[in-house]
Amino acid sequence: MRAGTSKGVFFNLTDLPTAAQVAGATRDAILLRVIGSPDPYGKQTDGMGGATSSTSKTVIIAKSSRPEHDVDYLFGQVAIDRAFVDWSGNCGNLTAGVGPFAISNGLIDPDRIPQNGIATVRIWQVNIQKTIIAHIPITDGEVQETGDFELDGVTFPAAEIKVEFLDPADGEGALFPTGNLVDDLEVPGIGTFKATLINSGIPTIFLNAQDIGFAGTELQDDINNDKTTLDRFETIRAYGAIKMGLIKEVSEAAGRQHTPKVAFLATPNEYITSSGKQILSDQIDLNVRALSMGKLHHAMMGTAAVAIGTAAAIPGTLVNIAAGGIDREEVTFGHPSGVMTVGAKALLKDDEWSVTKASMSRSARVLMEGWVRIPHDSFN
Repeated sequence: MRAGTSKGVFFNLTDLPTAAQVAGATRDAILLRVIGSPDPYGKQTDGMGGATSSTSKTVIIAKSSRPEHDVDYLFGQVAIDRAFVDWSGNCGNLTAGVGPFAISNGLIDPDRIPQNGIATVRIWQVNIQKTIIAHIPITDGEVQETGDFELDGVTFPAAEIKVEFLDPADGEGALFPTGNLVDDLEVPGIGTFKATLINSGIPTIFLNAQDIGFAGTELQDDINNDKTTLDRFETIRAYGAIKMGLIKEVSEAAGRQHTPKVAFLATPNEYITSSGKQILSDQIDLNVRALSMGKLHHAMMGTAAVAIGTAAAIPGTLVNIAAGGIDREEVTFGHPSGVMTVGAKALLKDDEWSVTKASMSRSARVLMEGWVRIPHDSFN
């Protein structure tokens, strides 16, 4: 399925071999072979992956036994050049595909699906133990995929799917793991930077673009062809992960590639997107660029968008300051493929910030369905 600006292979849990229906080496081995990893050539030619972090993804969906939930959604980020599946976080973009998949595969009570209208799917996100509500358009009793909703980073228009992330602080951690809206992040050998370290949607490290030598209007080729720059970002990410309490030693960052994310931001500036479209400064509240799995993302990760929306709603964060420093419940930001709007409502109680819900619109489409084949000796 293509969901949001990502693409992944979706499985009904019960369709997997019995040994792969639980966490462990067998499940990881099967998913790696399905996607075509590890691939030292970085192409994933012998698998279903697309050789980018946005297209090297897997999803496992099952009927939920949790009260007031329809399905359980487990996300696995598959490394391209290593034999590694990262289960440490969610994929916000692929979240948009969970509801359509669940409806089309008979995982939702038929009484909850209107003949025409909107079906509400209650999703338990297993990786981060949070609830997500997806609103799926239905026509003649089936998921409607076509429409006029345009999503920058996706070529063709489709039907709009509204997604709400409830209490989006990732996992059991605090919204601000250090207790501060802005920290001084010391990175040995590189420098000390102002940073907002937030745990919403996905753990994210926000930096000012100017502080690290960028404008905030960069495209993928400006970053991804420079190994020195990528190594620098990875070092920043590792020390940020330590400060957020996600790891204890720098060496552990290699085993936690999916989280945290690093993003850098700037006040609104016009730029030309990767598709050649001009974005004017008055169309956006700020510019944001984010890295995923060691490379600059071609658009914006859905979970990172939740982090952006959350931080923008809290006065004093670097994101809020870059977006004008005003109270807001919605923010529109520029990314390499265009613009995106995300909403969030922040509450301050007893000097502690919380966010009850973050929301955004995505779209999704089934690209193919059937069997995916792997060699019989791919797993034990």
